[in-house]
Amino acid sequence: MNVVDSSAWVEYFVDGPNAAGFAPAIEDSGTLIVPAIALYEVFKWGLRERGEQAALRLAGMMYQGWVVDLGPDLALAAA
Repeated sequence: MNVVDSSAWVEYFVDGPNAAGFAPAIEDSGTLIVPAIALYEVFKWGLRERGEQAALRLAGMMYQGWVVDLGPDLALAAA
């Protein structure tokens, strides 16, 4: 399983210098865990920086993974 945080998602979406490093985890939706807080943070960023339509597209990409409430037990198991 791969847990991807909001900073990695933003880096991937803007095709930043470290995007290629995050791509394997993000693109493998079968093992991708998306913390609900990351969904919130990325959607908020998308609204502010790119507008509503782009933010909705970003959220749609994130929903290809398993969106979970990342509590302490799951956080420790993911590590």
